[in-house]
Amino acid sequence: MGKTQYLLLITCWFALQLFSCKTPVPARLGIRWNQSPIPAEVDYAKGENWAALPTKKDLADSIPKGAPFSDEQATAQADVFFIHPTILTYAPTNEFQWNASVDDSFLNKKVDESTILNQASIFNGAGRIYAPRYRQAHYFAFVTPFKEDKDAALNLAYTDVKKAFEYYLAHYNQNRPIIIASHSQGTVHATRLMKEFFDGKPLGDKLVAAYIIGIATPKNAFEHIKPCENASQTGCFIAYTTFLNGYLPDWHPKTSTELVSTNPLTWSLDENFVSQKLNPGGVSYGFKWVKNFADAQNHLGVLWTHTPYVFGRQFVHIKNWHQADLNLFYAPIRENAKFRVRTFLSKQ
Repeated sequence: MGKTQYLLLITCWFALQLFSCKTPVPARLGIRWNQSPIPAEVDYAKGENWAALPTKKDLADSIPKGAPFSDEQATAQADVFFIHPTILTYAPTNEFQWNASVDDSFLNKKVDESTILNQASIFNGAGRIYAPRYRQAHYFAFVTPFKEDKDAALNLAYTDVKKAFEYYLAHYNQNRPIIIASHSQGTVHATRLMKEFFDGKPLGDKLVAAYIIGIATPKNAFEHIKPCENASQTGCFIAYTTFLNGYLPDWHPKTSTELVSTNPLTWSLDENFVSQKLNPGGVSYGFKWVKNFADAQNHLGVLWTHTPYVFGRQFVHIKNWHQADLNLFYAPIRENAKFRVRTFLSKQ
């Protein structure tokens, strides 16, 4: 085997340890939003329209291979309302181009085996997990040149998230404390949901914290809900987007910003570098537990990290770690959510 082949093998092995050796290029849609059929409305009284519920066995109940903890939903005193990110990135396999049907079994399997397994499960130590399926907008909604198409697709998706949350409040919550958790497109909807239901509203008193990750979020995103400044603060929000140390994306102004970046190893907003040695563990490809997975440092409103500390890391040059925003810091987020719940309950 030649040197080039060896390096390729090592690089591919490393990528497999994280997610996949090949990341498909997101599909572009060839029609406008108003030319695509709209999937049927969602009935949240039906359990199959939830990707996760405490009353059924689902992948949010999972524990990473080798991790030193267990699912604690049965005894949890809080709830987690989790809004998953965009999984519809490929060319749609049916007539629903811009917004997915929740009856799409192929897509549902992808949702469950990716975000519900790797992200929602983080919170099964802190609360009972409720994760609705919804008519998620296709990835193309975020890059289309037509703002009206983007707005229409995301608005339709949000109507489902709102409807699911209202059903949750009416039938499941029973006045329990709430964590809002989300990633990417899910954070777009979570931010809107928090403005409508929590920000300056009575329900805000039930908010433990909001982990709204994977979207650039300004400090003044809400009128009354402020960014968390430490590990124990409640009624606040955590936000960050992850990039390779030293890299700033094209959309970044490259100067001081008003964006929130919470360091998930210290839960502070400062720009101090924090070693991977303070990261108890992250989750890699195959839902495998990895100790001391990643370091972290806030910089100008984004979160910087070096390539995760596993074998072969020197051959990988990924700059945008968006897909791993939560995986890299699985254990710190898990333990912090539990801690904030305990702190919230101690004040009651």
